[in-house]
Amino acid sequence: MTSLWYVYFLRCADNSLYAGITTDLSRRLDEHNFSNKLAAKYTRVRRPLQLVYSEQVDSRSAATQREYQLKRLSKTTKEQLVNNYIPI
Repeated sequence: MTSLWYVYFLRCADNSLYAGITTDLSRRLDEHNFSNKLAAKYTRVRRPLQLVYSEQVDSRSAATQREYQLKRLSKTTKEQLVNNYIPI
């Protein structure tokens, strides 16, 4: 059985964007905001965080590849993605 994966951007308190992957967006957002063990080192000191963008993909491999692509985008292009994002 294949689980769905998500690639996401979080808006940090310092207005930066953090990209990541997960199978459960709400759980991962909670981990970033409230857990000192499970949150990424980058997000621990930039709380609170807000989910501002996500994409659904079919596999961990596809999620990792897409995350890499998103991280390489310019800040302006990332912001355009976020601004045009319509949550489902």
